[in-house]
Amino acid sequence: MPQHTSTRQSPDTPEATTGDTPAEAEPTTAEAPRSAAPKPPNPRAAESAVAGEAEGPGTGEAAATGQAKKPGSGGTATTGEAEKPGSGGTATTGEAEKPGSGGAAAEEARKPGTGSAEEADATGEAQEPGTGETATTGEAQEPGAGGTAAVEEAEKPGSDSAEEADAGRPAAKTVASEAGPAEEAAKPDAAATGGAGKDPAPGPDKAGPAGEAAQPRADEAAATAEAAPPRADEAATAGEAEEPGAGGAAATAEAAPPRADEDPAHGTGGSAGREAAQSGIDQAVPAGDAPAPGAGEAGPTPATTGEAHPTPAAVAGAGGVRARWLGRTARWRDAHPAAARGLSVAVTVLAAALVVAALVLPNTVVGLRPAKFVRLPAEAVIGAAVMLALPRRPRVVLAAVSGVALAAMTVLNLLDMGFNQYLGRSFNLVLDWSLLGDAQSYLEDSLGRTATLAATAGLIVVVLLLFVLLALSMVRLSDLLARHTGTATRGTLVAGVVWITCSSLGLQISGVPIASDRTAAALKIQAHRVSDTLRDEAEFRKVARVDAFGDTPGAQLVPDLRGKDMIFTFIESYGRSAIEDPIIAPGVDKTLDERTAALAKAGFHARSGWLTSATYGGSSWLGHSTTMSGLWVSNQQRYRTVMASDHLSLTKAFEKTGAFDTVGVMPGVQKAWPEQSFYGLNKVYNAFELGYKGPKFSWSTMPDQYALQQYQDRVHSKKPADGKSRMSLLILTSSHQPWAPIPKMVGWDQLGDGSVFKGIQAAGNKPADIIADTTRSRQEYGKSVQYSVTALTQWLERYGDKDTVLVFLGDHQPIARVSGNHASRDVPVAIVAKDPKVLDKIDGWGWTDGLRPAHDAPVWKMSSFRDRFLTAYGSTPHPKRG
Repeated sequence: MPQHTSTRQSPDTPEATTGDTPAEAEPTTAEAPRSAAPKPPNPRAAESAVAGEAEGPGTGEAAATGQAKKPGSGGTATTGEAEKPGSGGTATTGEAEKPGSGGAAAEEARKPGTGSAEEADATGEAQEPGTGETATTGEAQEPGAGGTAAVEEAEKPGSDSAEEADAGRPAAKTVASEAGPAEEAAKPDAAATGGAGKDPAPGPDKAGPAGEAAQPRADEAAATAEAAPPRADEAATAGEAEEPGAGGAAATAEAAPPRADEDPAHGTGGSAGREAAQSGIDQAVPAGDAPAPGAGEAGPTPATTGEAHPTPAAVAGAGGVRARWLGRTARWRDAHPAAARGLSVAVTVLAAALVVAALVLPNTVVGLRPAKFVRLPAEAVIGAAVMLALPRRPRVVLAAVSGVALAAMTVLNLLDMGFNQYLGRSFNLVLDWSLLGDAQSYLEDSLGRTATLAATAGLIVVVLLLFVLLALSMVRLSDLLARHTGTATRGTLVAGVVWITCSSLGLQISGVPIASDRTAAALKIQAHRVSDTLRDEAEFRKVARVDAFGDTPGAQLVPDLRGKDMIFTFIESYGRSAIEDPIIAPGVDKTLDERTAALAKAGFHARSGWLTSATYGGSSWLGHSTTMSGLWVSNQQRYRTVMASDHLSLTKAFEKTGAFDTVGVMPGVQKAWPEQSFYGLNKVYNAFELGYKGPKFSWSTMPDQYALQQYQDRVHSKKPADGKSRMSLLILTSSHQPWAPIPKMVGWDQLGDGSVFKGIQAAGNKPADIIADTTRSRQEYGKSVQYSVTALTQWLERYGDKDTVLVFLGDHQPIARVSGNHASRDVPVAIVAKDPKVLDKIDGWGWTDGLRPAHDAPVWKMSSFRDRFLTAYGSTPHPKRG
């Protein structure tokens, strides 16, 4: 950096002085060997210890007065207060001296071989010519900086140390350093200090032998700014260059925070400065060999700056905790350098592994294979190239933001995993947040409130940690790239070539492409999904306005079912897997065949087929609304649109005729249910209106058998007023996951208020024992379906009559853990009646006789059932458009 001359009022002297522009030093090319034995005293070298002469790191000098060393004192401040600009000492206060600040080598360029090469840069980066001191910032110090740079921000220029030396001010005792072979005599010439020298005060004019305390004269406060070379006994060990501040750095009450790009295994200050920062008190801890009292121990230096010295309490309140922590950390690193380096490498490797894992993480459980995590992510290559091109501050900001963004994508991938596993589809960023509350309610019903709260709290902590760790990992890796620019650049180029080659040739490991762009592809998919969702809202609203039977008069709706006792029933999670899965099917198929025979004995006959549900694994209301509305209601947004519309539902068609009383029995409804209007139900019995006093069975509020008996007692056994027929909508819940515990059939006349189920519930399986076991989940799911089908068909056999028509079907398949990762969305549907004319109306459908549909029976979309049913039973279409 170019030097310049400036004039300003010193903070500690009354008169303004002018600093001369120092000449730039020639860069040192080799490290001068340190002397193994003391040499005869040199008058010039002895005077290097007097006030006003800056001593290099490792000289063994430490001010132990507990007060801040004054500007111009010439020694190195090691007190609890930062050394002022222009003091000529080593600055470690968090600000680096700027050009012309008057620090060491600021007034006279250091000549080659004077010891600056010995003061190795602690960060491993090259020191620029003319710095004269060690740069501790991880960046090269600008030429002519003079003092040791401790942070990125430099002091203001022009505060010459000689200008701020006050003649007659008491000077601290100093210790003459042992001169090495390359030692150059200090120049006390006034011109070298930037100010005129004063008459010498009485006292010794020459320094004694090395290690002997010299009493400097007052006028020598403006001595030369050349630094004495480090002592040989204070050389850095363990293969590390001695860090600035080890022997005379200013130990401030507030420890300068380490730069983000510094290697954690190596500190930026010496042990003395770090220990003083750790303690936060006015005591300097010397580095290396501490001088014994009377032999190199610094004398007291009165405080003349006029600044109040911070107390330990003040330090503790203003960053003392951080300082102490940094001190302890630095002390541990000094004591265990190998462990510190190993820990640093381990943390870096873990950070890289975490970032790569997040970049290649699949969004399905079946995709979690080892081969998925040994891929080369293109995002990492591009990110490294961008980081290398940026300066420090933008680089750190971009790294932190990228880490947060990557964490967000990771959370979305994990949500995709859960939704694909349970609902057979990916998470919708726009619509599915409300389902997280339903999931929590499900867990509370299944596992209890305490376990649910603990799981929720743990999940929140994990998500927050993920954000923090990925952000820190990105910053750490970007700093690593910046510290090793050459190697990182070559590595990035090689990685880019490898990625392009693997992508072009289609190279794979265990069927997985080596070249990965998983995160970029996932981001693109999420963007398209959001766009499609927003566009779908407007389009579906138009579709919902069109209704083939919207304007059909009530008299022309289901005329062939007048006088019938119509019952529509949904069995929870009753899917094709229950009938065809090799583990589940044997028990369910046996039950269906037995119940078909029992119904036939009672005079009932059945036809069955398949419908493809709009949902999978959950969100039962989407299956209900799709069946009844004739619209494909596949997400929450469509559901809200349909519920708010005047689209004709199948159940409402019966209400519209005026010939049917409509009733709903909803044991799963535990809150207000505005959907009652859309379904055209005159009366709804929810979970609290059925008089149940028994225990819950996980999510299910009551056994299906009890709900059916209550329907019989409260609704079906009573004839509607005005001679109307009745249409009922029942939604059964006992086959809802987690399928533990499962109720058992009891005598119909023993149901009472449900208390009979207490023993059954207590003896049943625990949800936690079933949820994590796929095989047991399948077995218990099959048992729950058998229970629901048995309860329903026994009720029909017991209470049905010649006018009863039962339509029952599943709402969706069970979760993927039970049905399989590639299972269809098909569910069974059956129509059961005693009147043969009812089944004759659907002869053209090609359905299978009995309750169990054949594997090759017709498969329709669930949304087509409403129109087919209305048409089969005599309804006349009168379309409604817009």
